[in-house]
Formats: sequence, C-alpha cells, structure tokens
Amino acid sequence: MKKYILEFFRRGLIACGIGPIVLAILYLILQHQASLETLTVNQVCIGIFSLSALAFIAGGMNVIYQMEQMPLMVAILIHGVVLYISYLGTYLLNDWLEWGVTPILVFSGIFVLGYLVIWAIIYSIIKRKTDKLNRILKQKQQRAEDKMKIY
Repeated sequence: MKKYILEFFRRGLIACGIGPIVLAILYLILQHQASLETLTVNQVCIGIFSLSALAFIAGGMNVIYQMEQMPLMVAILIHGVVLYISYLGTYLLNDWLEWGVTPILVFSGIFVLGYLVIWAIIYSIIKRKTDKLNRILKQKQQRAEDKMKIY
C-alpha cells in the first residue's frame, strides 16, 4: 500500500504544476470572450490553489489502476467519483458554476457523458491493440505448429 501512496504523491506533484497553466489559459480565454474584465487577488489565489489541488488529485488518482487486486469496474467507479467531486468542488469554489440544482445537474450530466465517452475511446483503443496482439500471437503459434509438423 505504501508504494501506491508514494506513487499517488509522485504523480500528483508532477500534475499539480499544470494546474496554474490551465488556469492562466482559462482566464485568457474568458478575457478574450469579454466575459472577464478584472480579477481580484482573492479570485486569482483561489483559482491557483484550487486548480493546483485539482491537478494533484487528478494526476494522483490514476494510480488506482495499478492496484491489480481491485476489480477494474470498482477502480473506474472510485476514479470517476473522486474526479466528479473534485471538479464540482473546484467549479463551485471558483464561482464558475452557480449554486443550484439545475446547474449542478447539468454539470453532472456533462461530466458523466464526458467520462463515459473518454472510457469508450480508451476501451476501443485497448480492444483494437489487444485483438492485433492476439492475431500476431496466433500467427506465430500457427507457424511454430507448422514447423513442428515438418520435422
């Protein structure tokens, strides 16, 4: 368990440096869309800290897939729930999402849909690679069997 915790912190620390960069890009986009004119020092500080924390959590959470004793579906569920709570908290803390049932339901729907789409893409890529490897292995096995028949 200690190796997973250390790996979580290692990955989280690597990722948390990206949080402020993402925030700067987001603020630049908002400024160019004319929906953001000025920010208070408090808004900038909360943004930097919250995006750094979000990136730390998102980066570190991927270690859950290294825990072989955990079923994949459980790992995906834990990963999704932790990311959902982290993103929702960050959006609410930074006032990027209004407090209310409707905005949170819309955010939740978009998050779940996005998460499912990403996992469908990952699944299809892994399935395609696995099928290709299986074909190659079968071909090699067939060649080896054919050689054995010759001798």
